[in-house]
This record gives sequence, structure tokens and C-alpha cells, in this order.
Amino acid sequence: MKFFSSIIILFFALVFLSCQPTVLRPEEGDFAKLSNLVTQIESEIQVLGMELEQIAGYNERLLQHRDSLLTVATEFTYTLDGAFSTNQPGENPSLSTLVLLDKSPDKEQALTYISLTNSMDSVFASFLKRHPRVVQIYSNSALLVSRIYPAFDAKNIVDPSLDVREFNFYYEADLAHNPTKKTVWIPDPYVDPAGKGWIFSLVHPVYDGEELAAVLGVDLTIADAIESYLNSVEGYFVLVNGKGDIIGGKSEAIELLGMPLLKNHVYRESIQEDNFRVADFNLSRSKNREVRQMAQAILSEKQVYFDFIDDARMDRVLGHTFSHIDWYLLEVLLPN
Repeated sequence: MKFFSSIIILFFALVFLSCQPTVLRPEEGDFAKLSNLVTQIESEIQVLGMELEQIAGYNERLLQHRDSLLTVATEFTYTLDGAFSTNQPGENPSLSTLVLLDKSPDKEQALTYISLTNSMDSVFASFLKRHPRVVQIYSNSALLVSRIYPAFDAKNIVDPSLDVREFNFYYEADLAHNPTKKTVWIPDPYVDPAGKGWIFSLVHPVYDGEELAAVLGVDLTIADAIESYLNSVEGYFVLVNGKGDIIGGKSEAIELLGMPLLKNHVYRESIQEDNFRVADFNLSRSKNREVRQMAQAILSEKQVYFDFIDDARMDRVLGHTFSHIDWYLLEVLLPN
């Protein structure tokens, strides 16, 4: 009798299991879209990084030959009114905006540095012409002189009492954070003080001998990256960093994950501190329990996919890592 009961239990167990949907592991081909998009993004960043390294080399040569160059330096190109150059945005496309901050350790040397590096304007202009997706290129020196191209309304945006060395687009390139002295891709997007919305940056140090003399940087907007890459491919994609902050993505995908849409924030007051993305856009704050589990599985446990059981709107999320930065590209797959 016990044997007969066991047979019945086994029979119904097999029937139950046969009725369950088969969960298949994703195949390599399923990641083709993600892999191609990540490769495209990283390839462009690599090109920008290589050119930024060349510009840093040019800047370092200016410093090495300062004595001879300053003897033949042309008339001072800029007029400063307090901390800011007086040229207006759009007035002269060959000029940058200069900012000489109040906390400069030596303003006389800072003015000399401006004269020495005025030829950087043409280098910056040429760079932006070759790379129209870059919104600005700049140099922040240890003397607290900033050169930003193209020119912008710094006087109404930048607080002259700040210290750029306390910002991630400076300190991420210093020797403590970047001992290799190579190009650094900053993983945390931030709001552009010139009103261009969420941006991410590449930075590269400039050394005068063993001393950090300046940090060069280029900025790209998140919106343009989404338009150029993610919107060019059919599917639901979201870009996040390793902490789970949403960097950008298609609005439909962000809504499926139960997250608020990214707002194109603009500073209403002068920038005064290092500002990062707010926590409201972190996947760990999603109201959807399975989304929080998905973030844990892919970002923390390094799984490459997550299957949804309770949320019938989504079937699976695939994840693909970036090689040179702590970013992940996610693709949300819908039920067939």
C-alpha cells in the first residue's frame, strides 16, 4: 500500500513539473545587442581618451619650455573682470571662458599661466570640431585657473570662492586616485553647471615634472549618449552604474523597472560643491520587489540575467558589464 501511495505521489509530481514553464538560460547570441552597444560606447570613449592624452602632452610641453615661450608670448588675449574673462558666449568662437578663482595660491603666477597656455584655445576648438558629441573641453589648473571651451556664462553660474580641486573632475585625476597618470572615466554622472543636464566626464592629468599642474577634462551629455546609441537599437535598455544609480535609458524601460524618469536638472544657483546623482534614481529604491532582487543579482552577485516571476510585464533582464568603468547595460525583455 505504501508503495502504491508513493507511485501516486511521484505521478502527480511529474505531472505538476511537466506543466511548469521551462526556464532556459540565455545563450551567447541573446547578448548580441548589449555587447555591440557597449563596444560602440567604449570605442568612442577610447578615442576621446587617446586624444585627451595627446592634448595633455601638448600642455606639458608648454610647461617644459615656459621660459622661451614666455619671451615671445603675444599680447594678453583676455581681459579679466574680477574672477571672470569679459568675453561673452558666442561673441568670439576662438576664445574660451577663463575663471581665476579667489583661492588661487598665486594670482601673478596664474596670470602667467594664462599667457603661457593661450594656444590651448585653438587645440580645444579643433578637438570639439572633430568630436561634436563632446559638449565642452576644459583645463583646471593647480593655480585655480580654469579654461573652458566653448565660452559660457560663468559669471552667473560659478561661485568664485570655490576650489575646483575639491571636485571629482579634478581629484579623480590626481596621483592618489590615478597613480597610472592615464585618462580617467568618471563613473558618477553629475549635473552640468552650464545647464546641459546630466553629463559624464573623461579627465587626464597634466604634470609639470612631478607636480600635478592641471587636469584636462571633456564632458558628454547623457541625453546625447541615449539618443546616439540606445535609441538606435530596438529594445528596452537602461544604463546603470555599479551602485545601481540609473545613468540613462529609454523611458519605457525605466518605467517598467518602477523608477522615476530622469529630470533634466539645471542649476538655479551658482555651483558651490561637488554634486552627484540623487538617490531617487537608484534601483534599490524601486517599489518593485523583483526589480530590487534583480539589481542585487546582476550588480552584486554578478549574474548575467534575472527572470521575473510575479511581474507579468517583464520576462527577463540581461546585464552586460563595461570593461573600463563600473557601468552595466541592462536589457529588459518582455514576455512573448
